[in-house]
Amino acid sequence: MFSIRLLLTVAGLAAAAAFAPNKAILRPAAPTSSSALYVQGQGDGYKKVFVAGGSKGLGRIVIDKLLSEGAEVVALVRSDDAVAELSALDGVAAIKGDAADYKTVEGSMDGCDAAITTLGGGSAAEDGKFIDYTGNNNVIEAAGILGVTRVILVTSIGCGSSKEATPPSVYEVLKDVLAQKERAENVLIKYYTNMNWTIIRPGGLVSDEPTGNGMLTEDTMAIGSIRRADAADLVVKALSSKATEKKILSAVDPSIASSANTDGRTSEAFVLA
Repeated sequence: MFSIRLLLTVAGLAAAAAFAPNKAILRPAAPTSSSALYVQGQGDGYKKVFVAGGSKGLGRIVIDKLLSEGAEVVALVRSDDAVAELSALDGVAAIKGDAADYKTVEGSMDGCDAAITTLGGGSAAEDGKFIDYTGNNNVIEAAGILGVTRVILVTSIGCGSSKEATPPSVYEVLKDVLAQKERAENVLIKYYTNMNWTIIRPGGLVSDEPTGNGMLTEDTMAIGSIRRADAADLVVKALSSKATEKKILSAVDPSIASSANTDGRTSEAFVLA
């Protein structure tokens, strides 16, 4: 059953919108001296970004790239080692906790103005729940409760409209985890209509050196691989791009040969205006 917290939040947002004045709200211009990420076409900067899944892999690189853009980061991680490593970085507040616990996520996110989640475990926990849904859903729901209106959810090619892009043999192996990631996507799409969200679906993630050729595309049949660093770069660029609002984008690198793309399919790149 969908959370009562979420239903009350959605109802409250709808009521507020119905009675809002019908004229533009003027905001002061953002200070030009700040190096923090800014949404193009909006006056508000994302100065403090919550990251779930930042202890390793794609999420860890996302943290480095956010810091290089001048943003502060709040990272929710599970291990003492991850807390120690991240706490040593200027601009990072590392919090030990489990994203499967809603209250932990909400408490950690409080005070942030954007959220990125790269959570994924690939297997069910002892209670049979996948972090790919439970954790991501907690991040989405906490953002709604706290009024964090900018959310990037990183899932995978093979979810939702991109299912047909995945070779059947690959999908068969990954179908359980893809189904959980897709559930999280559907929560974001269906219930958070007032939120500026973006879903990014990387292809096969590779830990080699970045090529600089990674791209986002709206082509739901796009398939292939991408270096983790290149995917992280696209995630952070998408965060500050007005063009990505309510977009579902695949992330691939056309310069990398992929056994999943046997017919050499090419896709049109999405322009991050």
